[in-house]
Amino acid sequence: MVDQVSVGLLGLGTVGSGVVRMIEGNREELQHRVGCPVNIEKILVQNTEKERLVAIKNDWLTQEPHEVLENPDIQVVIEVMGGIDLAREYITLALQNKKHVITANKDLMALHGTELLQIAQENECDLFYEASVAGGIPIIRSLVDGLASDRITKMMGIVNGTTNYILTKMDKQQRHYEEVLKEAQSLGYAEADPTSDVEGIDAARKMAILSTLGFSMHIHLDDVQVTGISSVTQEDLEYARQFGYTLKLIGNAKKDNGKVEISVEPTLLPDSHPLASVQNEYNAVYVYGESVGETMFFGPGAGQLPTATSVVSDLVAVVKNMRLGVNGKNAVAPQFDKQLKQPEEIDGKFFYRLHIKDEAGAFSAITSLFALHEISLEKLIQSPVGKKGVAEVVIVTHGTNKAQDNHVYNLLRDSDVVQEIKSHYRVEGA
Repeated sequence: MVDQVSVGLLGLGTVGSGVVRMIEGNREELQHRVGCPVNIEKILVQNTEKERLVAIKNDWLTQEPHEVLENPDIQVVIEVMGGIDLAREYITLALQNKKHVITANKDLMALHGTELLQIAQENECDLFYEASVAGGIPIIRSLVDGLASDRITKMMGIVNGTTNYILTKMDKQQRHYEEVLKEAQSLGYAEADPTSDVEGIDAARKMAILSTLGFSMHIHLDDVQVTGISSVTQEDLEYARQFGYTLKLIGNAKKDNGKVEISVEPTLLPDSHPLASVQNEYNAVYVYGESVGETMFFGPGAGQLPTATSVVSDLVAVVKNMRLGVNGKNAVAPQFDKQLKQPEEIDGKFFYRLHIKDEAGAFSAITSLFALHEISLEKLIQSPVGKKGVAEVVIVTHGTNKAQDNHVYNLLRDSDVVQEIKSHYRVEGA
């Protein structure tokens, strides 16, 4: 029987400080839940003299990785240092030294999660990573445990708080992208280099993790089709409102007949859809199961204490497994071989905003192009744009498939009457 558990941390930044604060501040509650004391033994940092955001003991800090990774007194290692290569090396060493590992590192798990989980299983260790997706929302544990008896067919999510904050402010306050991005950076919601967030890469990594778990097949980051929000304009948001939609950056994963599609892209949601009301930095994941039907998980997607909550929840699970003697038994290899849908198997509706020549026959040529490829139009607006000889046409199609849509997009781009395709987005049905 385990009498006490000692923890080593890799990193003491924002999330690491939150983890320390929760372990120390909730010491009695933790002991009650797991049945033994949980203590911090060592914390790996770059600078031991740096002023910290949380109270710590002087003998906790070290600049030597081996004092955490090879310390015989440490049973659990918590990785909150970020990055990929060094974190991968440290986690591998920790697992090989028979230490259980908890990580909040979505980049690492999206790229090397399968490999690290295999190493964990070989060493009879736990490797938990709840905080790597959607911050304080317990979506991974819900998929692995709560919905384990069901067959997941679809997951839709707002899984990046930065982009949701930007789109919310653009939509509700009629402000431009560049202005809101600067505000998000000043508030700490966006990094100095926001590329990973605004171009959808961060969300794509999270959707790769969720899809691997939800569909029980190895999904790689390269399997996710990604489009970011940097080209979204006020005009797009205005037309979305006019048509009864809200524009969000949506991670979409769907499985039909053993084949999957995974994407991250700006998507028009009906105003009645539950995800349409998720605002600012909040995240939400909508899950469809064959038996349970529709469920939604909502909460803060980032931040010191929400993320630390998920990390410490994983710590509780690890310690409970230790006391039961079942560590390393939870990992299950994906059941199915990966099969990705081809474009003709991906259904959807689509939004177009076109600038066309304002001349006789131009409008008819556009609508005929859609009709020729058997794509009917659900909504259509034509209006002047203030430039001589140019008209704006906005279209929402009825359901079609991605192959047909791609074909029509290319024909419109090359058409003599189309000056520019200003916007092109997916539309989610009601």
